[in-house]
Amino acid sequence: MEVIIERVCGMDVHKDNITACIMTPEGKEIQTFSTKTVFLIQLMDWIKSHGCTHVAMESTGVFWKPIVNLIEAEEMEFLVVNAQHMKAVPGRKTDVKDAEWIDQLLRHGLLKASFIPDRNQRELRELVRYRRSIIEERARQHNRIQKVLEGANIKLGSVVSDIMGVSSKDMLHAIANGEDDPKKLANFARRSMKKKKDDLILALNGYVNPHQRMMLKTILTHIDFLTEQIEKLDQEVAQRVSVYQESIERLDSIPGIATRMAEQILAEIGTDVEKQFESAARLCSWAALVPGHNESAGKRKSTRGKKGNKYLKSALTEAAHSVGASKNYLGALYRRTAARKGRKRAGIVVAHAMLRISYYLLTRKEMYVDLGEDYFDKQKQASIVRNSVRRLENLGYTVNISEAS
Repeated sequence: MEVIIERVCGMDVHKDNITACIMTPEGKEIQTFSTKTVFLIQLMDWIKSHGCTHVAMESTGVFWKPIVNLIEAEEMEFLVVNAQHMKAVPGRKTDVKDAEWIDQLLRHGLLKASFIPDRNQRELRELVRYRRSIIEERARQHNRIQKVLEGANIKLGSVVSDIMGVSSKDMLHAIANGEDDPKKLANFARRSMKKKKDDLILALNGYVNPHQRMMLKTILTHIDFLTEQIEKLDQEVAQRVSVYQESIERLDSIPGIATRMAEQILAEIGTDVEKQFESAARLCSWAALVPGHNESAGKRKSTRGKKGNKYLKSALTEAAHSVGASKNYLGALYRRTAARKGRKRAGIVVAHAMLRISYYLLTRKEMYVDLGEDYFDKQKQASIVRNSVRRLENLGYTVNISEAS
């Protein structure tokens, strides 16, 4: 095969060491380095001394990050490659053989780089992903409060819609501080909650012992701390994406996608979407929101999708389920798919549609315009009329159709 790149370096990256192989017209050289910063600098000097222009690395987890941080400061092209895309020849499996194989593939232009965003976007990703994990942790604490209340024979969750609402939270703090009287606890009800005082008195009549009070106080303190951290992260993320406010507003115009979700989408796919992804189909494939394609000998095998960006996929799937009952195009698409294939498939289909819409809005710089809940009915208007007439005639009716004036 033709050599496309003359001077290359291939790396097999692990937690504590890196096996690097350099191939040049003069020959091949292999060394192993520690992943501590001092030795990584030695690795960079060694690569530069051989005049390498391209570096490719296979890495698990986030062990590629320290190397990329140093390579970005140099005038070298780097590729972080997926191990599934470049499996070595079977047999003789060692780190040295892996590094050599990466080098050979890179020299002949047979490697495709994974999407590695720049430093600013990587930091934004970390912030957004960490914020999401804290929000999920806060939701777990809310569920834990419900379990504690059930253990104390208090049925507050059966009366109020949100156990962490303003009125409910005041009641929980009072219980944690030693209040036992259901009538006094029910007096914390505000606004429309006052109409449920009688039900609240019955629900708050339980057996709360010191253990439950201590648990409630600890959990409520933890929730307050998590809420404070989420607010700080919201401010930091908002500051970082302020220059992309127009893109946030475009994504926010899609039903089911609010500001936080828009920030997460932008953090995952980047701000220059058209440059990174050639088409909306490429973006959806990268996010693993498309079925697998596996056919051999004329037989179609499993269409199970591949593993993609799990953060983006889970966020969009959550947004997709939230529009299931809405009266718009995405809601109609969800219900139409759920009737045939179930809710899980419908969630993936609508998530795929949301991501395609996001791509077009960002690349065309437009706001979302809904197609309407009756979009699919209009597409098949003739067949709907024909089927409806046939069903009525089968029931013994005579049907005459005329257009409304």
